[in-house]
Amino acid sequence: MMDGCLQEIHWFKQRYNSWFLGDYVCEDGSLYVATPVDPIFVVLPLMDQARMKGDEPGKFRALDEIMFVEGYPGYGHLLPLMHELLEAVCDIKEIGLLKFYRLDDCKLLAWLCCKVKHTMKILPTLNKHYAGRSEEDTKSDAIGLLGEYLKEDPWLFCLCNHLGVDLEATKKPRLKDSDTMDLASEKILDFRQWLTNDLQQC
Repeated sequence: MMDGCLQEIHWFKQRYNSWFLGDYVCEDGSLYVATPVDPIFVVLPLMDQARMKGDEPGKFRALDEIMFVEGYPGYGHLLPLMHELLEAVCDIKEIGLLKFYRLDDCKLLAWLCCKVKHTMKILPTLNKHYAGRSEEDTKSDAIGLLGEYLKEDPWLFCLCNHLGVDLEATKKPRLKDSDTMDLASEKILDFRQWLTNDLQQC
């Protein structure tokens, strides 16, 4: 967490790269970048498990109960961020001053489709290789990027089926190795920041 925003760490390394640190040359030219990530992707497995869904939509649960995972206290740090964010993907029941949440499949699918739509708009601005791809390829690329944060079963399967995309097509390499460090600069920062702020537009 940094300034109330959840961050993830990316590690990048080209085959031949080093850093000049004053008069010293560091042979390890790798780069670590901290970028924002949408907390919904992190808590989605917890929300899915908490509703104990069977043939019925499932149970409503208090958020602090959902976020309590024995042995993983770090989830508790996300509580202040989640109340408003979860309105996009959950049904909410209010009893007095208390709120209870239940993940809703239709809302979640709509939220994911919105993510795909906006990701498709931003990808061509990130890299020349993205800019030259067809709309269907760009859609597969967008789903593939989001798929890094999703379980294949059921969410990635559902998203691909809904948008008419072959799941295997989303797993193909999207960039050449030589382009990786380009996205490690301000372009990938812009994309990850956009991916987080995009929630308000959905």
